[in-house]
Amino acid sequence: MTATGKPAPYLFLLDLLALLLFAALGLLSHGQPVTLGGLARNVLPVLFVWLLLAPFLGTYRGPSWRNLLLTWLLAFPSGLWLRQMVLGGNFGVGFFVFLGVAMAFSLLSLLLLRGLAKLLRLW
Repeated sequence: MTATGKPAPYLFLLDLLALLLFAALGLLSHGQPVTLGGLARNVLPVLFVWLLLAPFLGTYRGPSWRNLLLTWLLAFPSGLWLRQMVLGGNFGVGFFVFLGVAMAFSLLSLLLLRGLAKLLRLW
């Protein structure tokens, strides 16, 4: 439950929406169509790690900015690493540039939607 008595699954759905928005904007910025396959390829590895860590970090059990940031800080780079491994990519300079840009824009999308949740008193 959140401080306002709203169930935390609403926050999970907002976070998922933020990750999907991030992935869709990434696809579009690279001139690729937004498809279910493209979204899955880019979101599922991050979501997998996110869902593994969230119960241990209290991301939705006791939601706070701190828990969100900690989940993001651990899950996002781990998920991108997993994605890179699955896609057979290398871990050269290009990956680390991508990691930095992805971290920044994913954080922005998460903070925007969580901030919206705060404004709407969903959290």
